[in-house]
Amino acid sequence: MAVDHYENFPVASILLPRRLRRPIALIYRFAREADDFADEGDAPDAERLAQLAGFSRELQRIERAEPPGIPWFSDLAAIIREYQLPLAAFHDLLSAFAQDVTTKRYATYADVLDYCHRSADPVGRLLLVLYGEASAKNLEYSNAICSSLQLINFWQDVAIDWRKDRVYFPQDDMQRYGITEQQIANSDTGGAWSAFMAFQVQRSRELLYSGKPLGRILKGRIGLEMRTIIAGGDRILSKISAVNGDVFRHRPVLTKPDWVLMLAKSLTGN
Repeated sequence: MAVDHYENFPVASILLPRRLRRPIALIYRFAREADDFADEGDAPDAERLAQLAGFSRELQRIERAEPPGIPWFSDLAAIIREYQLPLAAFHDLLSAFAQDVTTKRYATYADVLDYCHRSADPVGRLLLVLYGEASAKNLEYSNAICSSLQLINFWQDVAIDWRKDRVYFPQDDMQRYGITEQQIANSDTGGAWSAFMAFQVQRSRELLYSGKPLGRILKGRIGLEMRTIIAGGDRILSKISAVNGDVFRHRPVLTKPDWVLMLAKSLTGN
């Protein structure tokens, strides 16, 4: 598994308590289908935005306790009511997916993080509410983990995003290191590319590690799941470093040996 798409969070994982697998699967379905509206196929932008707007209207129906227009939203509405999940988190996800349709470049790191706060952080918030662990400090740790995972996804998928005419590197960072879009188009790792990627890796790792205490705060199987997720993100960053940032020819993915290492680290709490 790569740190990829909406596999960034557990989906009915065997590590999770059985009672949480269905609500997590429904949250995943919402995020995955909405993300696919923005990313998959060759639909025009107007159609993509209309599909996302349809999901937004479904959330508004849930808020008004009205029958859904999309049948499976009845199940989603039920878990939202049962666990008192914040509808704002679902709306934030839709906002980020719509931004993927309309925004292809980001001027600064702050701009990229703003996107991450809506594309990734809401998932962690929803999971913490499900776990009954949504304290202010835990949410702070979760946001750091989720945003870092989103950044790691960007760094491993530079070539894939380029084919969608998306560049998630902050434009000011690119200018500082002398990185051009033509270099990305040519899969060119010359010049300051290695140093540029090393900077992105280090900043993402620092953000990931700042959320690391959450893996020890959460107990039992949930804590183990969180520590495994953190270890996975860290492992991908190490793989990027090992190839000097050449994600064009060596896109990092997690293999079976990686999973063994990650699980061992998670069990020991490292």
